[in-house]
This record gives sequence, C-alpha cells and structure tokens, in this order.
Amino acid sequence: MTRRRAGVGSALAAVGVVTALVTTALLSGGAAAPASALDVRTADDPVRAAEYWLDAYGIRAAWATSRGAGVRIAVIDTGIGKGPVEFEGAVVGGTDVSGTGAADGRSPVGVVDANHGSWVASLAAGRGTGPDAGMIGVAPEAELLSISVGFGTSAKVPFTSQVADAMRWAVDHGAQIINLSLTTNTPDWDPSWDSAFTYAYDHDVVVIAAAGNRGSGTTRVGAPATIPGVLTVGGVDRQGRASVEASTQGITIGVSAPSEDLIGVSADGRLVQWDGTSGAAPIIAGVAALVRSAHPEMDANNVINQIIRTAKPSAGATAVPDPLYGYGLVDAAAAVSADIPPVTINPMGSLREWIRVYRRAEVQPAPEPTVGPVTVAPLPDADSVTRPDSPLIPSTETLLYGSLPLFGVTLTAILVALGVTAAVRRVRSARAPRGPSP
Repeated sequence: MTRRRAGVGSALAAVGVVTALVTTALLSGGAAAPASALDVRTADDPVRAAEYWLDAYGIRAAWATSRGAGVRIAVIDTGIGKGPVEFEGAVVGGTDVSGTGAADGRSPVGVVDANHGSWVASLAAGRGTGPDAGMIGVAPEAELLSISVGFGTSAKVPFTSQVADAMRWAVDHGAQIINLSLTTNTPDWDPSWDSAFTYAYDHDVVVIAAAGNRGSGTTRVGAPATIPGVLTVGGVDRQGRASVEASTQGITIGVSAPSEDLIGVSADGRLVQWDGTSGAAPIIAGVAALVRSAHPEMDANNVINQIIRTAKPSAGATAVPDPLYGYGLVDAAAAVSADIPPVTINPMGSLREWIRVYRRAEVQPAPEPTVGPVTVAPLPDADSVTRPDSPLIPSTETLLYGSLPLFGVTLTAILVALGVTAAVRRVRSARAPRGPSP
C-alpha cells in the first residue's frame, strides 16, 4: 500500500492500494502536501530540493562516477504515463500483460492508483525538467521498460500469470534490472513464478522487490519479496529509522532505503508526495543501475553483493542482517566505488536450490541397474532326451550309484535269510524223537 499526498488542483485522500484481489496489493501510500507548491520549477527548484535522499544516501556523489547510462530497468507495475517531460527519452519499450492496457504498456491501468507505475519509474530514472529542476531519478541516464499489470477484477489475466509473463518479457527485451513494487501479502508464491524468476537469474538480471508496508496491513514480508535471490528492500523514515507505516519486517530484507516523504510524477505530469516501500524499491533499482553502469563486467550476484556489503549499519539494528533493515541503509557512493571481494553465488539465496528442496522439482530418479552380458546354458542335442529336474525320476547317476547297489545288497540279504531258514529246519528235523518199530 502507498499513502499518497495531494496532487495539483485537487486534494487526494489517503487511499490504500489494496485491490479487490485480496492476496495482491500495490505497495503505495501517502498523506498531504499541496502538490501545487511542488510544481514551481525555478533555479532553486523545490522539487529537486525535496529529494533529500540524493545527498543523504550518497546518490549525488555517485553521479560523479555513474548516472546509469547503458542499463535497462523494467518496471512491472501499472504502466508509465506518456505525458510527463520527466520520462522523455527514458522509456524505450513496453507491453501490457493484463489484457486491459495499451500494447506499449504506457496506458496506466487499474481503478486505484493507476499512477503508481509512473511514481515508481520517476524515482528510478526520471529525467527532470532541466539541468537542476524537476523530479530526477536515482539513475537519470538509465533506460526504462514499462510493463503494465492489472490488479483485481478489472484484469483479464490471472495476476500470477501476469507477473510470470512480465518477468519473461522483461528479460527477453534486455532488462538488466527488474523492479517489483507489489506484494501478495503471503510468503508463498505460485509455482509458475519458479521458472519465471529462475529465467531472470539465468539471464543475469537483478530482481528487486518491495518488502511491504505495515500501514496497509502487511505485517510480514510477502512474495515476491520472499523469493530466494530477490533483493528485498525495507523502508526507513527521514531519520533512517524503520518506518512504522511504510515498511514491514522479515528475514529476507536485504537493504533499506527511504520510504517516507517521497516525490513522484503522475501519469499526467502532476507531482505527489507519497510513502511506501514501493518507493524504496526503485531507489535501490536506480542504485543497482549506477553500479552496473560503472562496472559493466560485474554480474547480477556481485551487483547485489556490492549494494548490501557497502550499506551503512542502522543504529536501530540488532543484528546483521536485521529483520527490519537487512544489511543496513544503502550508500550509493560506496556501492559504486568500493572494492568488495567478488562472490560466485547470489547472497540473497538460491531459488534453484529452494525448488530442489521444497518443490522436489529436481529430484533425480534412481538410476536403472546396469545389465551385463547374460550367460545362457547350452541347449541339449536334438536327439537327447530332455527330462524335468525332479527327484522322483531316476537318473543315470542314481541308478548306478544308488538303486543298483541297494538292490544287490537286498537280494543277498534275502538269499542268506532263506539259507538260514532252511538250515534251521534241517537241524530241527534231525533232533526230533523217533517212535517204536512195528
């Protein structure tokens, strides 16, 4: 949710941007300062002066080395307006994935805060209205891609499909950085995002997401800010303290940036003052563009590492990383110039490993057993007799070594027994008494 403040000629009420799609919200917010005062563009431009983060977070100092030239940032949001002079020469392409916007992604979509995408883009790479006037982004020479997404019942495409399609389109059209100032208000994400975000990582893209805002009811970081590998951005107030309304907390936060008293250019050119990690995220996207422009040889993993390792620890942090501040408050000048040992993996985690462990998508099947040569017993000759292997049917061996000897022994015993019987009878006959003679 973003809280926004007044626009030219009208007082805009503080409107939450939680859409009719219950699980999805833009991360915007705001209160009220007359935007008419912000429209005065003079040599001492109050708009440029109001961008306190330019000096407080080392951005203006970083411009001495890099202004983001040659780097392309994709803004997946409600679309970047065509009218404002601040976007002239900045937007180099776009598309709509909602089914409701213009084909080039430049017609803001949504019934609530359709200007949100323009506000986000102006913080990342606004061109200003002159050398020292007008809203200027963190990376004023970076290029922008406008990818419009729709929220709620107005969209003709499911939100999860929109984000997956937007990620792939951005990668295929040269995005080196993708900004996602939106949340689902739940830590889990649709499985279709697994391959979409992996696709971005495999193509060396830095993916940045807003942590969410407690003021909109987001009490914990939600996807896509919970996806491993994403550089999640928390928000702080002007004193560098974790914003009570315009930020949330969670272990996936990587770095913090201003999320209160921000300036944004609406689609029709009006300026607003607004709050939310929706604004903190594109500030970091701009810093990432400064780093990539200054170090074109640096891959996405090291761009992220450069930003979090040079962050200034917050006085309110209890650990590093901290669930409110991550590794600390961004320091653009240090991120661009510091000599940080390189890394080979994304310091924000591995989505591919998470998929392997939790989705079981890469579990390898058990290897099939190796079959060696099969030995076949020789077949019997054609004229031989094949007999079953049964102990009830005598074989040559059993006849020769069993049955015949047993028969011989038995016959001998019978003959001996008969001879003995005959002899006994003769003896008895001889001993019998004889009667008197006649």
